[in-house]
Amino acid sequence: MASIWSNYFILCKPRIVLLMLLTAWAGMYLAATSTIPWILWINATLGIGFMCASAAVFNHIIDRRVDALMDRTKYRPVAAGKISPLAALVFGLAMGTLGFFILYFGVNVLTAELTLLAAVGYAVIYSVYLKHATSQNIVIGGLASAMPPLLGWTAVSGQLDPKSWLLVLIIFTWTPAHSWALCLHRYKEYEKAAIPMLPITHGIPFTKLNIVFYSLLTIACSLLPFAIGMSGKLYFISVLLLDAGLLMYALKLQFDTKDPVIALKTFQYSLIYLTGLFLAILLDHYLLIT
Repeated sequence: MASIWSNYFILCKPRIVLLMLLTAWAGMYLAATSTIPWILWINATLGIGFMCASAAVFNHIIDRRVDALMDRTKYRPVAAGKISPLAALVFGLAMGTLGFFILYFGVNVLTAELTLLAAVGYAVIYSVYLKHATSQNIVIGGLASAMPPLLGWTAVSGQLDPKSWLLVLIIFTWTPAHSWALCLHRYKEYEKAAIPMLPITHGIPFTKLNIVFYSLLTIACSLLPFAIGMSGKLYFISVLLLDAGLLMYALKLQFDTKDPVIALKTFQYSLIYLTGLFLAILLDHYLLIT
């Protein structure tokens, strides 16, 4: 029984959902003008978390045949036959429906609708169409996975704010280089699965150049919260250090031909980067208000 539940837990891509929730919490606290009611915080966290997890489940179902071809993903529950597509579908629908109703009745209608759009964008538009249609799949489709800060912001404020879109922009510009670094590390698997990622369609040198470009774009966007007075000195110092690491790994990936796992290291650092950036936003905001 424990192994069955663990497989359902894996379907939800919990580490990715946790990172999304961290960015949503940043949006919530930056939007707050007073203490956030605990019931609103819980409802927003559960609703956004459940709908993100639901989108992840649908991604498992849609990609099950491709997942079975790749060493990185062939042991995923649906791809490995541990959970049937129908059982996963029922589970995903239940999670998504529950999350939507929690947001609709326990947070606000705007957040429920935006979260639904983001989930559909990832689970359907990206997974079904974009992923297999264009080498810019992760650039266009990355918007859906960049939405949680906006969702957290609207959960508290009930309205769209230009500052919330700035947080979305940071994740949006971060996503391509993050995904392409993984593709470079797993190049043969993506080639075997015939997924038109940029390294497969345009070659490794061109991809490395684009990783440097998107890293620089991410760095520029990461400085904007301080530039407009949205965040303070703690965030500025923290993000400068994080940016230095991001640029270092991008350049090492571009020019270092001796390290066989530099693409993997770049991918792993990008996760540290985004986590550290949003933790810095939260801590900086806490210090500013106290």
